[in-house]
Amino acid sequence: MARNSHALSTEYNILFNGQIGLDKGLKSIETSSKDNFWFRLAIERMQTPIDLGPDDKSKNTDFELAETKATKAIQKHSMNIGGREKNSQIDEAYLLLGKSRYYDQRFIPALDAFNYILYKYPNSSKIYEAKIWREKTNMRLGNDEQVIKNITKLLDEKKLKNQVVANANALLSEAFLNMDEKDSAVAKLIIAEHFTKINSARARYRFILGQLYQELGKKDSALYCYESVIQMKRKAERDFTIHAYAKKAQLFDFQKGDTTTFLKTFNALVKDRENRPFLDVIFYEMGVFYDKNDIQKPALHFYNASLKKTPKDDYLVASNYRNLGDIYFRNADYQKSAKYYDSTMTKLDVKTREYIHIQKTRKNLDEVIEFEAISKRNDSILNVVSLNDTDRISYYENYISKLKKEDALKEIAAEKLKTKLENIERNTKTSPVDQAMSLPGQGRPSNSRPGIMPPTMQDADVNSPASVFYFYNPSTVAFGKLEFKKRWGDRTLGGNWRQSSATIMDSKTDSKGVADTLTTENKAAIEEVAKDKTPEKYKPDFYLKNLPKTQIEIDSINIERNTVDYQLGVIYKEKFKKNELATKKLEGLLAHNPEEKLVLPAMYNLFKIYKITDNAKAEAMKSSILSQYPNSRYAQIINNIGAAVSTIETPEKVYDKWFKLYEDEHFNTVLENIDELILQFSGDEIVSKFELLKAFTIGKVRGLEAYKKAMQNVADNFPNREEGKSAHEILTNQIPSLEKINFNVADSKSWKILFKVAEKEDLKTKTLEEKINKFIVNEKNKVLSYSCEKYTDNENIVSIQGIISIEYAKGIVEKLKTIYKITEPAIIISKENYNVIQIKKNLESYPAPVKP
Repeated sequence: MARNSHALSTEYNILFNGQIGLDKGLKSIETSSKDNFWFRLAIERMQTPIDLGPDDKSKNTDFELAETKATKAIQKHSMNIGGREKNSQIDEAYLLLGKSRYYDQRFIPALDAFNYILYKYPNSSKIYEAKIWREKTNMRLGNDEQVIKNITKLLDEKKLKNQVVANANALLSEAFLNMDEKDSAVAKLIIAEHFTKINSARARYRFILGQLYQELGKKDSALYCYESVIQMKRKAERDFTIHAYAKKAQLFDFQKGDTTTFLKTFNALVKDRENRPFLDVIFYEMGVFYDKNDIQKPALHFYNASLKKTPKDDYLVASNYRNLGDIYFRNADYQKSAKYYDSTMTKLDVKTREYIHIQKTRKNLDEVIEFEAISKRNDSILNVVSLNDTDRISYYENYISKLKKEDALKEIAAEKLKTKLENIERNTKTSPVDQAMSLPGQGRPSNSRPGIMPPTMQDADVNSPASVFYFYNPSTVAFGKLEFKKRWGDRTLGGNWRQSSATIMDSKTDSKGVADTLTTENKAAIEEVAKDKTPEKYKPDFYLKNLPKTQIEIDSINIERNTVDYQLGVIYKEKFKKNELATKKLEGLLAHNPEEKLVLPAMYNLFKIYKITDNAKAEAMKSSILSQYPNSRYAQIINNIGAAVSTIETPEKVYDKWFKLYEDEHFNTVLENIDELILQFSGDEIVSKFELLKAFTIGKVRGLEAYKKAMQNVADNFPNREEGKSAHEILTNQIPSLEKINFNVADSKSWKILFKVAEKEDLKTKTLEEKINKFIVNEKNKVLSYSCEKYTDNENIVSIQGIISIEYAKGIVEKLKTIYKITEPAIIISKENYNVIQIKKNLESYPAPVKP
C-alpha cells in the first residue's frame, strides 16, 4: 500500500503538474518562435537560442517548473530497495526531467537523464521513447552519424508503435539533412508523414517535403506536397495552408500556366475572412504574379497593399521593397529605386548574399543618380543659353506658371493637413508633431532605423514620388513651409537670418534705432523690396541673371556634361546591362562634339553594343574606328590580327607593370608616361587607379604640398570610387599629421651624411659613390653603408648611414675631404630630420652644410 501510495502521488500530483508546465512551455515555443516560411523549415520546432547564465539554470519558467517537479518526484518518492526501483513512476519522472532540459537547450544534463533511464530501467514501458529522446539530444550535440546508426538499429530490431516509428523517422530525416543528404532525408520524412497521428506534424512534414522537392528541382512532386497541405483544410494550421498557396504561386509557370485559375484562386483567398491575418502574404504573391507578367501598375498596387498591412515578417517587408526597387530600376527611375533599396537593406541580415548584392547595386546607383543630375542640369542650362532673349523669357515664364500651380496645390494640401492635425490635437490633447508621426504613412515602425519610413501605397504609385524618408513626404514638407512662412515671413538663405530679418522689419516701422544706421542706398533697397512683394522665384530675372555669360563658363559646363554622359554610358553598359540607355547616352555624347579623349572610347563602346543589337551599325562603327584611329589600342582589339594581339594588354596588366616601376623607384619614368596612360584608358575604371598612382609618385618627388594637391584632385574627381575614398581618408587623417612635423633639434642615435647630386648615371655621382665605397671598405666598419635615393625630379641624395654620433659624422666628413678629396658639400643630419626633408622636400631650409 505504501508503494502504491507513492506511485499514485507521483503520477497524479507531481508529474501531472510537471507535464502541465512542459506543455505550456511547448505552447510558448509555438507562439513565440514563428516559422520562417521563406527558408526550409526545421522538422522540430525549438525556442530561440538562449544565453544561459553562469549558474546554468533555466531561463524558461515553464520548463523550469517541469524540471522542478520531476526532481521533486525523484527525490521524495523514489523507492530504491535492494537495487530495484519499487515506484513504477520514477522512469516517467526521469523522462520528464530530460525533456524539460532538452527544450531548455541544456543538452548535456538532458543526455544524463535519458541515459539513466536506459541504464537503470531496461524494462520500462518508456524505454523506446527514451532511446529516441537520447538520440534527439545526440543530434543537437552534433553526433548525427551516431544517431543514424542507433535509430536504424532500433527500427530494424523492434516492432514499434506507429507514433514511435513516425518520431524515429522524423529524427533520422533531420540527421540526414544536417549531413546534407537530402534524398535520404526525403525517404525517411515520407515514412514519418505516413505513420504520424498528429495533424500538425503531418502538415509540417508535407510542407517540408515540398520544400525539399523544390530544392531538388522536382517541381511536380513539390506541387503535389503543397496541394496535400491545402487539402488538409482545417486539420492544418492556417499559416501552413496560406504559405502552401504561396509556394504554389512561386512555382507557377508564367509562360504556360492558367492565369485565370491563378487569379480566381487568389481572389477567393482575399475574400475569405479567415485569411485576413495573412493578406500581406497573399497581396505579395499577387504582386509577384503581375510583376512576372510585366504588368507594372497592379504589381505596384499589390506590393504596397502588402506593406500597408504592416507585416511582422521582416523578409516579406524586404521582399516588397526589393521588388518595388527592381520595378523602378527597370524603368531607369534610379532615384526611386535607390530609396526602396535603402528600405530593403534595413530589413535584411547584413551577412546574407542578398544584402551584399543589393548594397553593391545601391552603391552603383549613387554614382548614376549624381551623374544624371549633373547631365540634366547642364543640358538644361545649355539649352536655355542657346535660346534668344525672347525665347528665354518665354521659357522661364512658362516654368514660373507651372511653379505657381505646384505651390498652390502644396499650400492647399498643407492647409488640409494642418486642419487634420488640429482636430486630432483637440481630440487627444497631444502635440501636432506627435500626431504627425502617428498618421498612416507618417510614422515609422518601432523596429526600423530612426528617420526611415516605409512608403505608403500612394507614395509608390506610378504617378507620384516614392518616399522612404520622413521629410520626402511632400504634404508634410509643404505644411512645414507654410507654418514657417506664417511665422517668419519670406527669408533669404544666410547666416543670422533672424537678426537680419528683424532689422528689415524694424526699418519699415521704426525711423530710429537700427534704421538710423543704414545707408541711404540700403534704405532705398529695403523700400523697393517692401513695395514689390512678389517672391524672387516668380520673376524671370531671378533665373536669367544666374545664366553663364562668358564662353569659358559655357565650355566648362559643356565639358562636364560630356564627361558624365560618357561615364553614364559605360555604367549602363557594363554594370547595369542597359544597352538602350547606354546607346542613347553615347550617341548623344558624340552629337555634342566632345573633347578628343572621349571620342574613341565612346565609339568603341558603341561598337560593342551594336554587335549585340544592330550588326549593320556595328560594321559602320568599326569602319569609322579603323579609318580615323588605325593605330589605336581599340583598333588593334577590333582587328584581332596575328601578332598584334599579343601586344594588346588588359588595363589591369598595364597598371601592374607601371606600379612595379613605381615600387622600383623609377619615379621620373612613371611621371613622364602616366598622363598619356590616363588619356589612353580614358573612360575605363582603371583611370582612377592611375590617378592615385600619379598622386603617390608626385608625393615621392615633389613634396607634401604637391602630394596634397594631387590627392585632392583624386578625391574630387572620383568621390564614389575606392581610390577617391582612399584619397579622402589620406587628406583627412594622414596629411594633417605630416604637415605638423618639423626639424627636431633633440639628440639622436642615428645620423646620416648627405651629398646632393644629379641623376645616378651622372659621372660626378658615380665618382662620388666610388670614393665613398672605397672609404667604407678601408674603414672596416661593418655598420656603415651608403645608398643613392631619389630626392626631386632631377636630384638625388647619396647618403652614408650607420653613424651613431654627430662627432663621428664630423670625423668622417673631415676624412672624406682631406684623404679622399671629396669636394661636394656634406650635410650631417639625424635620421628623423632626414625623414622630414624627404616628406617636405625642404633640404634648403636645413642648417648650412659642412663646407669642404
